[in-house]
Amino acid sequence: MELTEQLIESVGTLRLNKLRTGLAILGIVIGIGSVIALVSLGQSSQKAVQSRIQSLGSNLLTVSPSRQRNGAVRGAAGGGTTLTNADAEAVKTSPAITTVKNVSPEYQGRSQVVTGKSNTNTSIIGATPAYLSVHSVTMASGTFITERDVASTTRVAVLGPTVVTDLFGENANPVGQSLRIGSQNFTIVGVTTSKGGSGMNQDDLIYVPLSTAQKLLFGAKNLSSIAIEAINANVMNQARNEVGYLLLERHKLTDPTLADFSIMSQEDILSTASAVTGTFTSLLTGIAAISLLVGGIGIMNIMLVTVTERTREIGLRKALGAKKKTIITQFLAESVILTFVGGILGIIFGILASLIYAKFNSSSFYISIESIALAFFVSAAIGIVFGWYPARRASNLQPIEALRYE
Repeated sequence: MELTEQLIESVGTLRLNKLRTGLAILGIVIGIGSVIALVSLGQSSQKAVQSRIQSLGSNLLTVSPSRQRNGAVRGAAGGGTTLTNADAEAVKTSPAITTVKNVSPEYQGRSQVVTGKSNTNTSIIGATPAYLSVHSVTMASGTFITERDVASTTRVAVLGPTVVTDLFGENANPVGQSLRIGSQNFTIVGVTTSKGGSGMNQDDLIYVPLSTAQKLLFGAKNLSSIAIEAINANVMNQARNEVGYLLLERHKLTDPTLADFSIMSQEDILSTASAVTGTFTSLLTGIAAISLLVGGIGIMNIMLVTVTERTREIGLRKALGAKKKTIITQFLAESVILTFVGGILGIIFGILASLIYAKFNSSSFYISIESIALAFFVSAAIGIVFGWYPARRASNLQPIEALRYE
């Protein structure tokens, strides 16, 4: 019997019991669709995180106070107050620093913000004009913080678009209006362009002059961080070393392991975030793969039932001279058709599920060719692996015993 005839006969056999065939296919559809949808979710999340980190600025190094110290006791990481305005100025002006383009000293805190009957609680960034360049921020309207604002401790504020919406409504232009941050009144002088996203949302920020944040809002003398823009991507490691050694010298530390600050690059943050999202994706994919295993077992069970029901047919065909190879091919073909059709429907289901999720959550939609190719391979493999035992069992039936079967 030619392969084409076997395939036609297999399709006809599967159509005889549509409900059972449909249920067998459904298990594969759910398994393949779940794998594709979850892989897509993980990859989309990873791309979103990468885009978010890259939007923070190009060739960016971030210096943060690593810990507080009280004698021999070390406090929590990030809780230190060891970075000062003088440190940022030294990084900016020191002749030992040859690879730095811009330096942005920053202080960050949270405060209640009120205007009229509206209020919100958001992050307040004390910044200088360098913040625009270092963090790739652009203005939608008005102006950003100026050197004069910093020098004069001016009470002016620049709002992110999310804050504008929260306080003034959609499409409002609040430039020139006033608001209260904590107990201080501020005049709004600008609105930044939206960068989108969630989590590390740069749209939900208010920028004020660094001196104003330190003296009037939070009563601080230290910095939360120093953001540094290197000349180009090729000198990032050199810039990290130059800044590190300068700060060690300024803080009178000879042992780098005792440094009271840490320096992170975009690559560090990106690799950490990618590792986390990669692990999350692998976990979800592993869970979805269990449904594939269940679907494969379902295929095998149905094929075993089919072999039992067709025992007399198998015996008759063998009595008429059908070879074991022909019987095996026949039942394997039925199994592969089930899983192949289920695989195609599963791919469609997975893509649609990913698209719907992306639409309703305003996230990016991403489907890799590799995951689709893997789905085809897996569906074919399931048909062969789980169809082999029933096919082999059918081929080993003795003609006389099979013909006697009731």
